[in-house]
Amino acid sequence: MGKLLSTGLALLLCMAAPTAKGGDPVYPAKDIPDSLKKDAHLVRRIDETTIRIIDETEARVIFHYVTTVLDEAGAEDTEVMLFYNKLQDIRSISGALFDAEGRLVKRLKQSDIQDVSGAGGGTLMTDTRIKHHQFNYSVYPYTVEYTVEMRYNSLFFLPSWTPQAGSDCTVELGKLTITAPATYALRYQSYRYNGQPVVTTEKENKIYTWEVKQLPAMKKESYATEFYRRTPSILLCPSDFTMGGFKGNLNTWKDFGKFAWQLNEGRDVLPDAIKSKVATLTQGLSREEKIKALYRYLQQNYRYIDITLGIGGWQTFDAASVAANGYGDCKALTNFMMSMLKEAGIRSNWALVKAGDDEHSFEADFPSPQFNHVILCVPGEKDTTWLECTSNTLPAGYLGNFTDNRPVLLVDAENSKLAHTPVYGISSNEQIRHITATIDSSGNIDINASTFYTGLQQDHLHDRLHSLSREKQLELLRKGLDFGSYDINDYQCKENGTTLPSIEEHIQIKANNYATVTGKRMFVVPNIMTRSGRKLEEEGPRVSELQFEFPYRDIDSASIILPAGYKPESLPQPVTITGKFGHYSASVSLKGNTLTYIRKIEHKDGIFPAADYPELVKFYGAILRSDRSRLVLVKE
Repeated sequence: MGKLLSTGLALLLCMAAPTAKGGDPVYPAKDIPDSLKKDAHLVRRIDETTIRIIDETEARVIFHYVTTVLDEAGAEDTEVMLFYNKLQDIRSISGALFDAEGRLVKRLKQSDIQDVSGAGGGTLMTDTRIKHHQFNYSVYPYTVEYTVEMRYNSLFFLPSWTPQAGSDCTVELGKLTITAPATYALRYQSYRYNGQPVVTTEKENKIYTWEVKQLPAMKKESYATEFYRRTPSILLCPSDFTMGGFKGNLNTWKDFGKFAWQLNEGRDVLPDAIKSKVATLTQGLSREEKIKALYRYLQQNYRYIDITLGIGGWQTFDAASVAANGYGDCKALTNFMMSMLKEAGIRSNWALVKAGDDEHSFEADFPSPQFNHVILCVPGEKDTTWLECTSNTLPAGYLGNFTDNRPVLLVDAENSKLAHTPVYGISSNEQIRHITATIDSSGNIDINASTFYTGLQQDHLHDRLHSLSREKQLELLRKGLDFGSYDINDYQCKENGTTLPSIEEHIQIKANNYATVTGKRMFVVPNIMTRSGRKLEEEGPRVSELQFEFPYRDIDSASIILPAGYKPESLPQPVTITGKFGHYSASVSLKGNTLTYIRKIEHKDGIFPAADYPELVKFYGAILRSDRSRLVLVKE
């Protein structure tokens, strides 16, 4: 359910600023305090958003941005991208470019603005278009100013406000002003903002004002939470609103779900031919078998394609159109699957979800349009089955890291509520690898590796197998191998179609000079294929909490036959590390000329306090050293 209107942008837009008149300079770069230049690539001199809510059907928004670009790295973030459609239109755009002294270099001409379709790969139909522009200037520093006025034909998508565009952007002045009828219940949620908005009354309106000044650059932090939670941000959401002729309210999740239900009510009527097909496919099957049979039919006969027209970002095409066309977007395919289950006597619910591999954050106490996708929830007496209806390859009941372990809104006529998608624990996300290898006297190695991936650890490989050619798969495999000169002599994968999916991978590799031979000595790293590359730098005071999306377990065992005539001079000592982030162990033993290496790591998921970062640095550093430790052999 792609976003209908991202006011999103790299640099959104703008308002009406004191543009240079008669050659008078404005925004000279020398006026920027040194504190705002430190660690910055661009400085937001002014970030002003002014919103006027007319009524529950309309809002006018003016964006005004003045940004000084300090260097080439900052220039990458100055492109304006504006999405517009029937629910959000652009009234005007103006802009100007100034040199370092603040002298006017160029004004924006309307002919300079590119206007293109919002259709991307996989999009069949959309009424969304994009206007975008960037001043191409390379004499640093320079300043750009944009002013954009927009009309929102629904309050459903009120823009959020985050004046700091990124960690390398500082802010001189940021201001959000909202004017609304005094009787309108404005809803908002703030992050990293000290205090409350200033609220004043003017005639029949209330005016809300937020303001920030002198925001410094932020360090880029590993494993950080979403950026809007680390910098002053205001999320906005309506109470009463109208969209596409439908009235709604977002005060509670129940209200939200009721609105979504109304948008899509009556769109589940199947053609007679599909009803007959459902009866044939499910005859004599158990409830669970019916779900799997109908899901398999959906996957084999219908395909996903993006469609966003009118209020199509939230309203589905009916089941009959999917049956006739053989395709649909996430809403349409989910609705079609729900309709087939209903015909088979099985109840199910739409589940609105914020999808994405790293999109686990969710504001559960702030009902608002945080969703970008829909899946199907099929509740049962004991277990719930979740279906990703846009996938032609996933097994029934498995979601993967695109929608796992996060809140969803189950849509119902009168009882919509939040639920949670499956959590795949550490025992579900395994990588178990066994290697047999032989090293010759020149240090070359022959490797036979068998790896068993389960759950979220197999997702990346599953995607490769179903979307890439064998040549491209091998190319990506090579990028992940830490050898110098080598050949892949065999590569095979086999998928096991269980509810918790797994993949068996078999690789044969011949690598030259794997072991280092120096005189009588041979140096061998017993960890052949699963070496940690994570070396974290010590940081000063950390702002963000640490976030790890899912837990996993890796187990490696390697049997390495060493060349005859060598004896160990030193063996790496066994390593065991246990802490709040997980557990790691590694050991090496030698019997005859066979070296045995055992490695195991269990990594926890979750959100950890920022103060725990030094312990993480220590944990990863110890693993890095252990994974690269060497066995020293001496020739007899």
